[in-house]
Amino acid sequence: MIVVTGAAGFIGSVMVGKLNNKGFTDIVPVDDFSRPEKEKNLSNKAIREKVDRNMFFDWLEKNYRDVDFIFHLGARTDTTEFDMSVFDKLNLNYSKDIWNACVEYGIPLIYASSAATYGMGELGYNDRHDIIPELKPLNPYGESKNEFDKWVLTQKAKPEFWAGLKFFNVYGPNEFHKGRMASVIFHAYNQIKDTGEVKLFKSHHHEYNDGMQLRDFIYVKDVVNVMYFLMTFREKSGIYNLGTGTARTFLDLAKGTFKAMNFEPKIEFIDTPEDIRHKYQYFTEANMSKLRNVGYTSAFYSLEQGIEEYVQGFLLKNRHF
Repeated sequence: MIVVTGAAGFIGSVMVGKLNNKGFTDIVPVDDFSRPEKEKNLSNKAIREKVDRNMFFDWLEKNYRDVDFIFHLGARTDTTEFDMSVFDKLNLNYSKDIWNACVEYGIPLIYASSAATYGMGELGYNDRHDIIPELKPLNPYGESKNEFDKWVLTQKAKPEFWAGLKFFNVYGPNEFHKGRMASVIFHAYNQIKDTGEVKLFKSHHHEYNDGMQLRDFIYVKDVVNVMYFLMTFREKSGIYNLGTGTARTFLDLAKGTFKAMNFEPKIEFIDTPEDIRHKYQYFTEANMSKLRNVGYTSAFYSLEQGIEEYVQGFLLKNRHF
């Protein structure tokens, strides 16, 4: 059996689909299944049984002998939530319990970290373990992810294989339910559909023109491809960046979305809200050498390729992966 936490969510449900496509059907999704808008993410998937996240450890105690791998992708991901106790419970302590269970039961583990751990990028975007204790995330979400990474690196007892993945800006199918936290591409698509134009934040930094702020955008299919590779490879444990290694501008993103929808570009620049302006990142780009050096050789979708497939294959057709 393969366990996927956060399986009704965005990346988790696409991971379940990836496993199905590779012939795995003995999959146990773990999540809070109370949100009806997430049901479609799993409706077409082959699974064994659903387990509520609050009952998972009781379930695991009874079934651990049959569990071959755990993908821990469930988390509270709202970067605008500032109640640290929420993140302590769902992101930090729950993750520690999963780690300890994997150690006790001898189960390999992949867990979701985040590029939000890098803060303003003062130390760059290198996934070396030695800089992790020095990182300064900008919000409680990023702090919770970094605190777990730091805790992991202090543990003497480790699963037989483990990998923490610092996801950069992930976009793609099955993010319908994420609301404000959905990708910029998802929001751009809906703005174009509704109004024929896209609103982007102005630059408030003298080194960047409007729309030239840069992010490392990665298509969700690349994310699950890497996770599948690491599940089957299982040799080099550690914390890895997971982006494309190529930063692209928001202007590129907007133009790509217009093109995929067959619309003429119409872009309005608006002020970045003052409450987030001082924490706004103008550049992120994953250093991908560690993952490449352990043998992952597949090419990543370009931003244009990913947007075209996402928009034309999923959003325009209101289709889930």
